[in-house]
Amino acid sequence: MSLIGKKAPFFKASAVINGIEITEDFSLEQYIGQKHVIFFFYPKDFTFVCPTELHAFQDRMEEFEARNCALVACSTDTEESHWGWLQVAKKHGGIQGITYPIVADTAKTISSNYGVLAGDYDYNDEGQLVATGDMIAYRGLFLIDKNGVVHHETINNFPLGRNVDEALRMLDALQYFEENGEVCPANWHRGKEAMIGSHQGVAEYLSNN
Repeated sequence: MSLIGKKAPFFKASAVINGIEITEDFSLEQYIGQKHVIFFFYPKDFTFVCPTELHAFQDRMEEFEARNCALVACSTDTEESHWGWLQVAKKHGGIQGITYPIVADTAKTISSNYGVLAGDYDYNDEGQLVATGDMIAYRGLFLIDKNGVVHHETINNFPLGRNVDEALRMLDALQYFEENGEVCPANWHRGKEAMIGSHQGVAEYLSNN
């Protein structure tokens, strides 16, 4: 089910930050009231399409930072696997140089809660995920505002890499709406004219923020 308009599922998990440091209690809650967040999932470490996406986001890091937006990645690999991949140079298929956090969803619960977990699985009597096949995350991406609400999500199948320009465009559109109360039409980009919104959801959002 879509998370649009709902609070993003929060969690505490291990993650690698700044490319070298492992922390055991990383959480998106640290950004509440402080930053917008682009939280995106990728299938596996040491693969082919995934490093192109991770490097593409890193290459545009300054643009996200200028918009006061944090980038956070996540896969179902372990933090040790993330750390190992981060030590491999880009020319050898690694992700050395990535500085934004990479979360280790080893329990698969984060991917499940965000609706991007692929593979065959079920829940046992204790509510724990039990795998009946390989479980990895689809290429999900979620734009979360400072209140922790999801405004945009995309989920791609494994072969389909994402467009960083579109992630930036959606971030610009959300921030423009938040600042001006005007809604953004099709193909809107920063600097273009927007529209006066009359949708009930717009009015409700403005009244609550």
